[in-house]
Amino acid sequence: MRVLIIEDEADLLASLAKALREEGYAVDTAADGEEGLYKAQSWDYDVILLDVMLPRLDGWTILHRLRESKKTPVLMLTARDAARDRVRGLDTGADDYMVKPFDLEELLARLRALIRRAAGQTRNVIDIGEVVMDIAARRVTRAGQPVALTAREYALVEFLALRRGEVVTRTALYEHLFDEDDNTLSNLLDVHVSNLRKKLGAEFITTHRGHGYSIT
Repeated sequence: MRVLIIEDEADLLASLAKALREEGYAVDTAADGEEGLYKAQSWDYDVILLDVMLPRLDGWTILHRLRESKKTPVLMLTARDAARDRVRGLDTGADDYMVKPFDLEELLARLRALIRRAAGQTRNVIDIGEVVMDIAARRVTRAGQPVALTAREYALVEFLALRRGEVVTRTALYEHLFDEDDNTLSNLLDVHVSNLRKKLGAEFITTHRGHGYSIT
């Protein structure tokens, strides 16, 4: 899953990006409102973390302009805890709201919930034959036995599982699994798919020649 963090506090931006990457997310960052709006409008992110008080353009303006063209889930971050600010954010189109300072584990849980809801998935657990994926715990089992996946392998399975039955193009997978700083080889996706088939079953991921991949 690919996340955009728009935050002008350098230390917080760096720590959030590091924590999310350790969780397996592809992360892009922006330190001011203009750069943040440009990236938010230019790429299809799975979720955006948006600070309210930003230089050049504030979070309210970014959110208003973004909602003119995109439905990307937005979690607003702010040091302002007045009820009117929370109401304004939600009424402007934010999907969730957290007041600084916040607990990282709660933030991660809210991100997972936003991503799940955006995909129309109401439960944390997805059953795919003998493979069971627990999104909340970020754990995958096969026939009841835990399967060790790399962060990128897990991200690939999660993205396809949340779109079960759909053919997901290679372009979409690259755009959602790799961030702007990734220098990827053209066959890297094939390597991950091959490794996942070894771990989860040869038929777990279906290849649609010239189109992409799917989990059914």
